[in-house]
Amino acid sequence: MNKFYGTGVAIVTPFETSGEVDYNGLRTLINYLIEGGIEYIVSLGTTGESVTLSKDEKKKVWSFTAEVNNGRVPLVVGIGGNNTHEIVNEVKSFDITGYDAILSASPNYNKPSQEGIYQHYKAISEAAPLPIILYNVPSRTGSNMSADTTTRLAHDFKNIIGMKEASGNFDQLNQIMRDKPEDFLLISGDDPISLPMIALGGAGVISVVGNAIPRQFSDMIRLCLKGDFKEAQKGHSAFIDFTRMMFAEGSPAGVKTALKALGICGDTVRLPLVQVSSALADKINTEVKKLTN
Repeated sequence: MNKFYGTGVAIVTPFETSGEVDYNGLRTLINYLIEGGIEYIVSLGTTGESVTLSKDEKKKVWSFTAEVNNGRVPLVVGIGGNNTHEIVNEVKSFDITGYDAILSASPNYNKPSQEGIYQHYKAISEAAPLPIILYNVPSRTGSNMSADTTTRLAHDFKNIIGMKEASGNFDQLNQIMRDKPEDFLLISGDDPISLPMIALGGAGVISVVGNAIPRQFSDMIRLCLKGDFKEAQKGHSAFIDFTRMMFAEGSPAGVKTALKALGICGDTVRLPLVQVSSALADKINTEVKKLTN
């Protein structure tokens, strides 16, 4: 589980202007992130626009990502949804070659009870060929996975090794940190609060902004993990405006705009997402160049 300390990046899926997956852009991005010193990559999480990719496209992206990575950093695959039976089948059939863990978001839209969330993850745990990282993101799913449910899962299933937590609820984070198994990883799922979460005992972050500023962001996270919060605060403060811009008109449209400015890949997104406004794009272009120069 030491593989998942530090900065993981929820990698975007680059698209051609036609809407097809841009594999050259994906290769460039993977290399950029690894050369930037990030600790691991998450393929086809929410930031990867996974819900707009077909099953065949997902398989190709996962295989290509593993091939390009070639074992250089750990890989996490995003497999989640609100149809438990379908997710279990997808987990069972997933080709694990090159991958180290599964990130699975709590079911969206259905608004299951806490027992429903527990049973959903129980079914995934019993089928999974890899360790599982839970993902709580109430702003997207429409329901919150409580601290009690998180720690119950953590204690009941040894292959559930961590939680990407993006509720922003520090009372909940405090309870998870207090009641979780010692080796269970609490990972920030929200870039702006990564520093205080690590101060509580968190293991790092699965980042969106790290797509564009991998070296700068992962350096800050490593300072936090070393306990040098005074020095880390400088980076944390420097990223505030940039991080706001990344989410101002939807993610990953913001970070794709930054990646285009850096010459990594294009800024095309698939509907129902749209590209950011020209006014915001100008601000992002200015800020990302300032941070990376």
